[in-house]
Amino acid sequence: MISVLTWLSITGVTIGTALLIIVLSVFNGFYDVIRGLLLAQDPDIRIEHATERTFHVNADLADQILEVEGVVALTPFLAGKSMLAFRDDRNEVVSVRGIEADSFLRINDLEAHVRSGRFDFSIQNERPGIVLSESIRNRHRISIDDEIALLSASGMRRALTQFSAPRVNRFNVRGTYSMQQIVDADQVYIDLIAAQRLFNARNQITGFDLRLEDTDAAHSVKRNLEQQLGPEYKVSSWYDLQKPLYDVMYLEKWGSYFILMIIVIVAVLNIVGSLTMIVIQKQRDIGILISMGMSKADIKNIFRSQGLYIGLIGCGLGGVIGLLLTWLQHEYGLLRLSSAFIIDAYPVSVSAFDVGIVLLGSMVLCLAASWYPAIRAAQVNSADAVRYE
Repeated sequence: MISVLTWLSITGVTIGTALLIIVLSVFNGFYDVIRGLLLAQDPDIRIEHATERTFHVNADLADQILEVEGVVALTPFLAGKSMLAFRDDRNEVVSVRGIEADSFLRINDLEAHVRSGRFDFSIQNERPGIVLSESIRNRHRISIDDEIALLSASGMRRALTQFSAPRVNRFNVRGTYSMQQIVDADQVYIDLIAAQRLFNARNQITGFDLRLEDTDAAHSVKRNLEQQLGPEYKVSSWYDLQKPLYDVMYLEKWGSYFILMIIVIVAVLNIVGSLTMIVIQKQRDIGILISMGMSKADIKNIFRSQGLYIGLIGCGLGGVIGLLLTWLQHEYGLLRLSSAFIIDAYPVSVSAFDVGIVLLGSMVLCLAASWYPAIRAAQVNSADAVRYE
C-alpha cells in the first residue's frame, strides 16, 4: 500500500509538472501571436507631448532621438478622428493617420499588405491619395480612384463658431490594405501635410514612432529616452501602448499556473500520507537505528531524502513529457484550431524561466511534504518502539 501511494504521488507530480509546462507554453504562444499582430501597426516606442495633443515639428528633436543607442529609425505622424463622407449621403467616423510615406515604410511593412491599388499619397488631378482598409472598401463598395471626402472635428467646430461652410478635404482612393488586426481596424492613411491641413495643425505632429534594433529592449531604451528628453515628452513602449491587453494575458497565464498547481498539491498530500504511514509502520526500525547511534537529524534526513527523490523523479519525468509534447505540438500541430482562426494550430513557446519556476515550485512542495513525517519520525522514542514492537 505504501509503494502504491508513493507511485501515485510520483504520477501526480509528473502529470502536474507536465501540464504546467504545456499550459504556460501555450499561453506564451498566444502572447507571441497577439504581440506580433499588434506590432504590425504599433511601433516599438512612441514619443508624444506630455500635455498637448500635438507639438511643432523639431528637426533637432528627431536628431536627438536617433542618437539614443538602440534606435534605428523614426517617423512623424499626426493622428485624429474624422468623418469619411461618400456619395449618397453616406458617412462614417474613422481614425486618420497622416504619415511621411518614406520614413513610415522603414519601420512598418504595411505596403506588403496592400491588396488592391498602390500605397501612394501623391497629388494627382489636384487630389491627394488615401489608403483605406479592405473592410471600409467592402462596406461601402468603393473602387480604386473613387473620390471621397474627409471632415475633421476641428473643421466642423470652426464652421459652427465662424458661421461658415465646413472645410472639406477631398481625396482619391489609391489603394486598400488588409491585415489581421485587433484594434483600429478602420484606420485610413494619408500624407502628413494633407493631415495637417485636415486637422488645422500647420507644421504640427502628434508624435514620433520609433523602430529599435531589439524590440525586447524597449524598456531600457524607453528609460534612456526619458532621461534624454525630460518630462516635456511622454515615452511609451509597445507594452505601454496596449498595456490593458498585455496585463490581462499575463494575469490569465499566472492565474492558470496557480490553479494547476493544485494538481501538484494533491500529489503532495499523497506524499505526506505515504511517508506518515512509513513512520507508523517502521517505528521498530527507527527505534533500532536511534539505539545504534543515529541522531534525530539523521532520521529526519532519511524522510526528507524520500521526499526529495519523489520530487526529482516526478519533476524529471514531468519536465521531459511536457517539453516533448510541446515540441511535438510546435513541429506537427497535433491540436488544431478552427479554420476561421488566424492560425492553424495551438501556438507554443517554451520559456526557460517558466520551466524553471514550474520545476522549482513542484520540488519545493515535495520537500515541504516530507517535513511533517520527518519531524514525527525524529520524535520516536527508541525504548518504547523496541519494547512494544
